Amino acid sequence: MEKITISCINNGKTYELPLGEKLSSIAPETVTDPKTGKEYPVLAALVDHQLKQLDFQLFFPHSVEFIGYNHPEGRRTYLRSLSFLAQCAARKLFPDKVFKINHSLPSGLYCKFRAEHIADEDIMRLRDEMRRLVVLDLPFTKTKMRSDEACALFRAQNQKLKAALQESLGTYFCSVYFLDGVADNFYGPLVPSTGFLKVFDLMPFHHGFCLQYPSNDDITRTIARQKQKKLTVTLKEYGYWCKATGVVSVGALNRRLLEGNAVTLINLCEARQERGYADLADKIYDARDRVKIVFLAGPSSSGKTSSSLRLAQQCMVREMNPKVIELDNYFVSRERTPRDADGNYDYEALEAMDLELLGQHLNTLLAGGEVELPRFDFKEGRPFFEGRMMHLEENDILIMEGIHALDPDMVPSVDQSRIFRIYASALTSLKLDENCCISTTDNRLLRRMVRDNRVRGITPEDTLLRWPSVRRGEDKYIFPFQENADAQFNTALLYELPLLRYYAEPLLRRIVPSSPAYAEAVRLLRFLSYILPLQPAEIAAIPPTSILREFIGGQTL
Repeated sequence: MEKITISCINNGKTYELPLGEKLSSIAPETVTDPKTGKEYPVLAALVDHQLKQLDFQLFFPHSVEFIGYNHPEGRRTYLRSLSFLAQCAARKLFPDKVFKINHSLPSGLYCKFRAEHIADEDIMRLRDEMRRLVVLDLPFTKTKMRSDEACALFRAQNQKLKAALQESLGTYFCSVYFLDGVADNFYGPLVPSTGFLKVFDLMPFHHGFCLQYPSNDDITRTIARQKQKKLTVTLKEYGYWCKATGVVSVGALNRRLLEGNAVTLINLCEARQERGYADLADKIYDARDRVKIVFLAGPSSSGKTSSSLRLAQQCMVREMNPKVIELDNYFVSRERTPRDADGNYDYEALEAMDLELLGQHLNTLLAGGEVELPRFDFKEGRPFFEGRMMHLEENDILIMEGIHALDPDMVPSVDQSRIFRIYASALTSLKLDENCCISTTDNRLLRRMVRDNRVRGITPEDTLLRWPSVRRGEDKYIFPFQENADAQFNTALLYELPLLRYYAEPLLRRIVPSSPAYAEAVRLLRFLSYILPLQPAEIAAIPPTSILREFIGGQTL
């Protein structure tokens, strides 16, 4: 019998296997996290840096790395499978209702039944049914189907968004998963069976519930419950906007592009966003008797710089005179910069800023005095002064943006009533279909990759490899303080994913299979493949003041 050679990265062993053998035949039960030493059950594998489920058949020599929940792709595999488990249980208990996963929450995924409120007792019934299916350890099976047959199946299950997406793609075949007789598709591998999904919970939330999944730190427990009302309201408002435009899913967006309505959609989205900045300026104007400082924070690639400039314009329309202090110029000298657990300089730590000097300057400005602003030399790693003076007149408003702008410990000595805080992020409520909401993190990652390559000379590979570190900083320094904002501003635009596909797809295709970033590149390419790209003539219609011009170029702010 002909055999093939499989190299396992986890244990350094080489296996001689018959053609067609499944990955599961050599999969260990657990993998060890190299940083923490913790053991994690194996959920999937990276075969030559491409994500595969454990029943993947081997016909050629490969390098294989088995992964668990500690790996980002392992977590995504768990979440896809958990979503299918919830969908299956919902269909069995409530066959006449349409189950939807609307968007992510700080505590999990927000789920509901279309146009219906679900009672607490029904949520508990659903949880019990999911647990029953887990105990049965039922397999997830995958098959290829003709797309027209799959669409007919999805429509029979009242999954109109899923059918519309497949129809908009124009493909002849698609992959369909089955669980206990229920069909669905999830755009990526699943765990082998329901028995892998022991850790989850359902928490009543708004008109539906929050589907909670394991914590990154302790996979035996679900993530901590967080109620962030302001963030939820922002997502709800964007959801209403999607409904008002008729673009509630990628299938509907693709149809709008196919019908030649891209420019109309661009103009509509930009008009709405400009009105949003005007509303922010109105709030600041109404509070002008006490507010003199505007702090703006947000995660990476949320459009903070463009937002501060657009807001400044709208403040001028309201006869206020905006002035800007760049918080990056308040870094301490390099020898005073704290270090992270790996011994590297931690420039995102609050202690990396000269908080005492910043507080003194703000208090002096609020008292009517004058200050000399610092300038930070990033090459030399030290601040210096060059005679840049500032004081505030009666109609002046100070705008400052930075990652710590919502942290109350940044300027505790300053009268907090004089500060108006804004949180900005790209919070999309757009969905691939009823089960798959689009990650706002992926949206920002694509923005950053395009800008990094265009402006900073950073390769797409480097952007993808740095992203986990960026996310850790956001989790520590930004997201815990979102609710401190006086206003939250959504920088997402309905047409931006088709725009980002046009720019990001060629960059992602440059990443070679041997790269450690290849698995992430393949995942993002697969995601983008469901979205039709804008054409150059349509991109030319994006105004020069658009927030997206910060990433693709051509901005005139």
